[in-house]
Amino acid sequence: MKKIVYSLGCLMIAGAMIACGGAKKDAQNAGENADSVKTAENAAPQYTVVEKPQIDLSKLAKDKDGFITIFDGKTFEGWRGYGKDNVPGKWTIDQGAIKFNGTGGGEAQDKEGGDIIFAHKFKNFELTFDWKVAKGSNSGVFFLAQEIETTNDKGEKRMEPIYISSPEYQILDNANHPDAKMGKDNNRQSASLYDMIPAVPQNSKPFGEWNTGKIMVYKGTVVHGQNGENVVEYHLWTPQWTELLQASKFSQEKWPLAFELLNNLGGANREGYIGFQDHGDDVWFRNIKIKILD
Repeated sequence: MKKIVYSLGCLMIAGAMIACGGAKKDAQNAGENADSVKTAENAAPQYTVVEKPQIDLSKLAKDKDGFITIFDGKTFEGWRGYGKDNVPGKWTIDQGAIKFNGTGGGEAQDKEGGDIIFAHKFKNFELTFDWKVAKGSNSGVFFLAQEIETTNDKGEKRMEPIYISSPEYQILDNANHPDAKMGKDNNRQSASLYDMIPAVPQNSKPFGEWNTGKIMVYKGTVVHGQNGENVVEYHLWTPQWTELLQASKFSQEKWPLAFELLNNLGGANREGYIGFQDHGDDVWFRNIKIKILD
């Protein structure tokens, strides 16, 4: 297991270098105002990117259109818990689908819960999947994620949540979960870029019914699809992306580490893991396939 330690003396945002050596500098071409310039008071902590072995994709089935099946409907081959070596026990296989067996009590309730990831980092790709939720359920799909570890002043290490290094394709029962009415302009409803861009049109099906999802990432352009329609588009590593972060709960002022990681999605190679969220609720995923676009 390899660990790469980052000291946040310098931060690259949308082509502009700021906060180098701890000194306050203007943030140029990043869509920020003077209030959001990084200072010592809101600097992100030192963090480590934990690197573990990745699965060999050549061993997996590929269809005539080039899509690789990353879940065979029978086993968890290639999957593991975020920050773990195995799949937590609350994730099971149910009639050909990956299921999280929720408690209704919120995110990551115990050691048998937590998010899961597919153990290969992807860069440019099209991911397709089916999903459904129980009544009132909440979940999400992550991509370009890293496994991030921080150390506090006492030398204690902890794994940071996956969503501070990854965009989130929201999975939600829009009719019955309160998150659907939070955020702004419905940007927490299903297929939205969580807390940033709403899915339009909002065409999800009711709880208990299967939906189709799509996430396409190509050279910074990201498209979310839901039930056969493209519903969200945005562009990573741009001033627009930085502005979206600054207007969300991941702003530099509110969450410096998330702001740093999300501005530099995928690290130097601009690649990362795909993951599914444990939000404490029942959710199912099936027909999970990916096509490499490099």
